Amino acid sequence: MSKRSELLDFALLGLLHEGPTHGYELRRRLNEALGAFRALSYGTLYPALSGLVARGLIAQSTGTTSPGRATGSTSSGRNRIVYEITAAGKESFEAAARRIDTAAYEDDGFGVRLAFFARTEADVRLRILEGRRSRVEEQLETVRANAARERRRLDSWTQALQRHGEESTEREVRWLTELIDAERRHPTDPGPQP
Repeated sequence: MSKRSELLDFALLGLLHEGPTHGYELRRRLNEALGAFRALSYGTLYPALSGLVARGLIAQSTGTTSPGRATGSTSSGRNRIVYEITAAGKESFEAAARRIDTAAYEDDGFGVRLAFFARTEADVRLRILEGRRSRVEEQLETVRANAARERRRLDSWTQALQRHGEESTEREVRWLTELIDAERRHPTDPGPQP
């Protein structure tokens, strides 16, 4: 299974952990909230859902979802398939939330993992944040080295773009440091204050 498929499975289980819902709503929430899946097609979503059903991690039924969510029937009266996480799916999600690997530090993986930090143990959150910061600091060093080496050969627009990239990366390092500091001060707190 590819890292992207594993990430999608993790995200789907995380969203279904919040309550049963149908494919359209899952796709909408993945597209809106999780940058890694901004262009997720139904041709990718439904095979992933079918795979989770086949592995017993989610169940599907025809009917309605929990209150406040879209119903299981469309305006034309057709029933929709509603997906719900199983006990095995919850166990699988919790095991994945505890796992720390390089994918947790990468751009897409980090964003998805961060979205479910409320369901992640404090020590794991801290290790992921530290790993991400280390990765971004490495990127910052590379950006600075490239900028210093090429600055004289670049036009002013390209230099401006490089400065923007460097400043964005510096901001991410500061943000990660703030999250790490907050996590160390209050590891049982549900997250940074908005």
